[in-house]
Amino acid sequence: MDLKLNTKLIILITSLAFPFMLYALFKWFLKEQGSLAATKLPQSPPALPFIGHLHLIGKVLPVSFQSLAHKYGPLMEIRLGASKCVVVSSSSVAREIFKEQELNFSSRPEFGSAEYFKYRGSRFVLAQYGDYWRFMKKLCMTKLLAVPQLEKFADIREEEKLKLVDSVAKCCREGLPCDLSSQFIKYTNNVICRMAMSTRCSGTDNEAEEIRELVKKSLELAGKISVGDVLGPLKVMDFSGNGKKLVAVMEKYDLLVERIMKEREAKAKKKDGTRKDILDILLETYRDPTAEMKITRNDMKSFLLDVFMAGTDTSAAAMQWAMGQLINHPQAFNKLREEINNVVGSKRLVKESDVPNLPYLRAVLRETLRLHPSAPLIIRECAEDCQVNGCLVKSKTRVLVNVYAIMRDSELWADADRFIPERFLESSEEKIGEHQMQFKGQNFRYLPFGSGRRGCPGASLAMNVMHIGVGSLVQRFDWKSVDGQKVDLSQGSGFSAEMARPLVCNPVDHFNTF
Repeated sequence: MDLKLNTKLIILITSLAFPFMLYALFKWFLKEQGSLAATKLPQSPPALPFIGHLHLIGKVLPVSFQSLAHKYGPLMEIRLGASKCVVVSSSSVAREIFKEQELNFSSRPEFGSAEYFKYRGSRFVLAQYGDYWRFMKKLCMTKLLAVPQLEKFADIREEEKLKLVDSVAKCCREGLPCDLSSQFIKYTNNVICRMAMSTRCSGTDNEAEEIRELVKKSLELAGKISVGDVLGPLKVMDFSGNGKKLVAVMEKYDLLVERIMKEREAKAKKKDGTRKDILDILLETYRDPTAEMKITRNDMKSFLLDVFMAGTDTSAAAMQWAMGQLINHPQAFNKLREEINNVVGSKRLVKESDVPNLPYLRAVLRETLRLHPSAPLIIRECAEDCQVNGCLVKSKTRVLVNVYAIMRDSELWADADRFIPERFLESSEEKIGEHQMQFKGQNFRYLPFGSGRRGCPGASLAMNVMHIGVGSLVQRFDWKSVDGQKVDLSQGSGFSAEMARPLVCNPVDHFNTF
């Protein structure tokens, strides 16, 4: 009797417990599956010993990554010698990086030149996400590069635009070809120099000219040293000697800017309401006892260096691409000139105040930046292990977002490789009008200036400079390539956003009534 009762009790308990046991087993299975999914790594092409995937990389890095992504997916792991990174090539994965997990990807990694960089730890552009970076970003947005600050220097940008046009007109008078590459670099350098330190970089001021040369050398050397990342620990050997050269160049820059800062400090403090350049604002913040954070002299010098590095060659390169595309597409060139003539007339050159009434000019620059972004690879660093696109991305992983590939994705853009400014007009069938296509980086198929809190703080300044520069040269001159053929729009090598060859053309005075 007791045996029968116990047997029934065991059966009853087992019957009641079984669903719970099944549920627990099911949860454990799902957890294990999730754990397995979390350890899934991004796809990677077959690698060779020591060199990794270097044999798969051509001379133009973003294009090589774009080709590999077609085969290995929108999130892939690439190893270049000892340097490893994860490459993002789709707008959906870019959204994960820039929006859904933005905080985890808000820092930028150091590169091979970091140990030779005098202002290591002070570099705003490459600073780790933290108190210093947040303070400097706030300073940029409220003072250094705020819209009211930019408006105070509109007359300077106008003067430099006129000097650009005069320089091209001189080539016309002398019947000489015009190197637009050097003309645009001089134009953007002078705008930045005058806004930063109230002096021209291509005038009679030897200090300003020396700064421009030192910044140029720093960029070249830093690029060469960063390539040394493929050597891993061996890069500290500095076989090329570029590390020592960079240290020497940075020392010269430091001494020169320190002298300029001391001269500025010795002068009477500018009164409120008077125009202050970037150096004035930095010195004011440096002296302010109530500032949220105390910045150092190295911080100021480093920020000025960032402004020169980020604000000159990138805008100059974009204008070269715009002019090259317009010369190769005479229908777009004539359409832009007709718009400017209708709005501005023929008695003066286009000004910044005209730009809101010139939608095709804005469309030309937007389309240029889609095809030729100034920063084709946006670099981030993962702070903590996380999942992206269903794959594990470990902390400290370098992540390269290939915006070049995203903005040429045929699934996102009709005729993706063609120059079609009309796609950015309100009447466009692609429905990507200006209200949707600002440069905040919230439309993840259009990211010329990055996205989120690490987006480029100088985007507005860059567009102001480019609009009036390109607009004036289209308005004032006809353009012909030197050999009568189309302009060579081949891309420069490496990370470069520049043309492979300087843009040299023959300008013809369209009219001279200004």
